[in-house]
Amino acid sequence: DPITASCTISPNCSHLDPESQILWKLGTELQPGKRQRLADGRQEFTITVAHLNSPRVLLSCCLRWGTSLQILDQAEVQAGYPPTAPHNLSCLMNLTTNSLICQWEPGPNNHLSTNFTLKSFKSRGNCQTQEDSIPDCVPNDGQNHCSIPRRHLQLYQNMGIWVQAENALGTSKSPQLCLVPMDVVKLEPPTLWALDPSPEVAPPQPGCLLLRWEPWRPSLYIEQKCELRHQPQPGEASWALVGPLLSQTLQYELCGLLPSTAYALQLRCTRWPLPGHWSDWSPSLTLTTAQQAPIVRLDTWWRQRQLDPRTADVQLFWKPTPLDKYSGQIQGYLVRAPDQAETVPPLCNTTELSCTFHLPLEAQEVVLVAYNTAGTSHPTPVVFLESRGPPLARLHTVARDPYSLWVGWEPPSPRPQGYVIEWGLGPPSPSGSNKSWKMEHNGSMSGTLLQENIRPFQLYEITVTPLYQDTVGPSQHIYAYSQEMAPSHAPELHLKHIGKTWAQLEWAPQAPELGKSPLTHYTVFWTNAQDQSFSTVLNASSHGLVLHGLEPASLYHVHLMATSRVGAANSTSLTLMTLALEESELHVLLGLFAFLLLFTCLCGAARFCCRPSRKNPLWPSVPDPAHSSLGSWVPTIMVEETFQLPSLRDPGMPPITKITVLEEEEKKPVPWESNDSSGSCGLPTLVQAYVLQGDPRAPSTQPQPPSITSDQVLYGKVLGSPTSPGPGHYLRCDSTQPLLGGLSPSPKFYENLWFQTSPLGTPEPLVPNQEDDCVFGPLLDFPLLQGLQVHGVEGLGGV
Repeated sequence: DPITASCTISPNCSHLDPESQILWKLGTELQPGKRQRLADGRQEFTITVAHLNSPRVLLSCCLRWGTSLQILDQAEVQAGYPPTAPHNLSCLMNLTTNSLICQWEPGPNNHLSTNFTLKSFKSRGNCQTQEDSIPDCVPNDGQNHCSIPRRHLQLYQNMGIWVQAENALGTSKSPQLCLVPMDVVKLEPPTLWALDPSPEVAPPQPGCLLLRWEPWRPSLYIEQKCELRHQPQPGEASWALVGPLLSQTLQYELCGLLPSTAYALQLRCTRWPLPGHWSDWSPSLTLTTAQQAPIVRLDTWWRQRQLDPRTADVQLFWKPTPLDKYSGQIQGYLVRAPDQAETVPPLCNTTELSCTFHLPLEAQEVVLVAYNTAGTSHPTPVVFLESRGPPLARLHTVARDPYSLWVGWEPPSPRPQGYVIEWGLGPPSPSGSNKSWKMEHNGSMSGTLLQENIRPFQLYEITVTPLYQDTVGPSQHIYAYSQEMAPSHAPELHLKHIGKTWAQLEWAPQAPELGKSPLTHYTVFWTNAQDQSFSTVLNASSHGLVLHGLEPASLYHVHLMATSRVGAANSTSLTLMTLALEESELHVLLGLFAFLLLFTCLCGAARFCCRPSRKNPLWPSVPDPAHSSLGSWVPTIMVEETFQLPSLRDPGMPPITKITVLEEEEKKPVPWESNDSSGSCGLPTLVQAYVLQGDPRAPSTQPQPPSITSDQVLYGKVLGSPTSPGPGHYLRCDSTQPLLGGLSPSPKFYENLWFQTSPLGTPEPLVPNQEDDCVFGPLLDFPLLQGLQVHGVEGLGGV
């Protein structure tokens, strides 16, 4: 609802300005208000709030004082709803507390403090008229129930009861409840027990339970009826309800239950035939139904051996297989002869799964039964059959994991009715000790998985026997590991004999170890002093090896590795040294080596000297000018005359029009270039650039060749400087002037030219082209041309 508030200021407040600003503050929000002057001079400020968003808020009247607000007064405003009528009012008469307890539901929250009061009165009619009032019952804060004590009650008289709710905004009442206190009585649960067998009470049948109970003592004078519920344990199934059970009997035989099964049972009671409320369920009582006789199939197997001509020792084994889910628990086993009376002691009475006894040699059958307190199972005949059936074929095993073995076979023909599989530790364990076994009833199967008593690194002996209609087949054996270990060590190597280039080794194969995988092969490794390694592989039956191709007087390290399917192991290393060569053998080898070396050198020298390309560097062919055609046209020079070389700066010098340079290796002195006083060796470097072969003024006695007009060619090489002798360059010069300044006709100089890249190089021929161009070798730059030396020109008819 909307609310209106006012704030009045007295005119005697001297600190207030007549036009002072008054503001309203609702919670934390400022709200505008209205100003009004009253007749007596007071100022009244009012505010109207349409609705509140909170059930509890502060409303303040504030004065703006400078930059702050001063609170003049404030009030707390609460908002809510009128109380709704309480509902679901119910009452129970509790004989333990001797009071009438009523409870209700208050309804939704109204945001205001609400008081509840339980009101009641006595009435002789249908609660239409009130006779005696009963004091109000006020519950504690937050509680929705209240108790009316016994002193205010009439147990068999009607009462009118209701609940009143009241808060600041109004009052409401619940619908009125009219009842008789004893009609709403709730008893305490009874106590439930098992009824023990006695001479007067027969023991329960299988699937039945005998129960008794005692009602709550204060309710002994009240006639009651009860209900029983039960649930098999563990409590996965739902409860099953049985009743009604009249309280006069106080005992009950519950049947139709599963045998040998634990059950949880509970009981509750109510006033009957008069109205009343059911008590709570009693605490659970757990009982187990009686068991029935064993309903099992007994698989049997035996071992038989003859002790003497009339007695046989029989070891009988069996395994029970329940045929019913609720088969009785087996307490023991009996072995009897087929027609033995029950008064005669049995051959065996045991709780184990095997038994050993003696029988006459002609006895062929015994009877085995399982028993408990409820009776015995159906007898299982055990017939000792002879082995006349066909055997199995291809018995084999496969290790699935370290704790299981798969054993397989090929079913024989005709097909067996089943198989007996036995397994236990193999040799060296005693035969038949702690063997496990099982029977397979499917004759067409070709294998089974063994998971019982299988451990890794153990050798197991597995036996499979086929079972036929009136006989058995011969047993087949196989040995297997579920997991094998690698060999722990390899055999020790021993040196038996040794030579200069061979060594004979041997080792002793080890006996098979229990739990170790058989060896598949050996590997022999040897290493020489240069860390070069060699190896060879041998089969597992080998016990020796001869190493060939060893070096004499050499050190070797040898070791042996033994390998199986699951790993390998190495032996200790053996160090050996081959024998050294004898002195006579060494001399023969050195002689052979020297002969081969000498023969190789001679062949190389002959090949080197006989090659044409190697002839000139070793024995250079120096041209003889006296017997060449050059002498027929070069004039002779008198001995006393001094030959004057033309100056290189002489304008009459034939001009050089093209120089082609080829680089050669650094020149080394050779015998045919020795320094003597003849020729041009004694001339200065610049003068040596132009030296003629022969006397230009000497008369020629040979016929003159025809005059040939052609470009002149100078063939020579560039020499290194005196301070920095280095590699020279071969070059070719073409000139339009006669080579010898017109002293004689100019012949064709370069019909056959040869060149070499160094003084010791191989001379190679050069064939000129059609343009008489005989440039050869790689074209290289040279920094300084200091002189030319004629090296060789082979012309027509001479040199």
